[in-house]
Amino acid sequence: MIFGSNIKLLRNRRGKTQDDLARILSMKRPTYSGYENNIAQPNIPALITFSEYYKISIDTLVKIDLTKLSESQLSEIERGFDVYVTGSRIRVLATTVNPKNKENIELVTEKAKAGYTRGFADPEFIKDLPVFNLPFLSEERKYRAFQLNGDSMNPIPDKAWVTAEFLQDWRQIENHRAYIIVTLNDGVVFKIAENFLETEGKLKLHSLNPMYEPFEVDVKDISEVWKFALKNDMDKIKGMMKGNFE
Repeated sequence: MIFGSNIKLLRNRRGKTQDDLARILSMKRPTYSGYENNIAQPNIPALITFSEYYKISIDTLVKIDLTKLSESQLSEIERGFDVYVTGSRIRVLATTVNPKNKENIELVTEKAKAGYTRGFADPEFIKDLPVFNLPFLSEERKYRAFQLNGDSMNPIPDKAWVTAEFLQDWRQIENHRAYIIVTLNDGVVFKIAENFLETEGKLKLHSLNPMYEPFEVDVKDISEVWKFALKNDMDKIKGMMKGNFE
């Protein structure tokens, strides 16, 4: 199995024994050995533990045979540049449901955004956000609404609300499309994206207002990605941005 051989390879590259890793990860030695020898399958908390320790996405750990990668590719991954970035290593999304067990659309107000960058993974924080529902949106997808701040996305006004769809696989970020990006350093931003994650490990983010210069954000500084959900408005935005990427 790929996962067992991957964690064995990563352990050996760090010069650690199974006893060392079991102690570091707060696991029993037989449990750790079972994972590495494909006797036992890790649950979600265990996968998150390995992902956080090695700073490698869960998808990479369970889907990519690291033994077949070159030394340069392995070194890049170990330095934090996971070319197979999907966001899965960050967390399982915290969410809320209504009395009918349907997922709510939580509202992240301007006042709540500062706390959101710290509490986005905390179910206790998320459950205290106000909620609403839009019946025309797919029940199979997860949506959240964010309140904008400032004039960087003019003509979209200050304090407007943007409803967006949670994007689990960051490789699906489309160039010249609008996204809510939750970052460690810049907070919650609504921008037009250019995707350089697989080649450079970063996104280039553009404003609609030409007074604001584009800026880059490293994949390690991204916590969440939400895709702007309303297609008609997205078509208008693409028209506004025409020529800005030439």
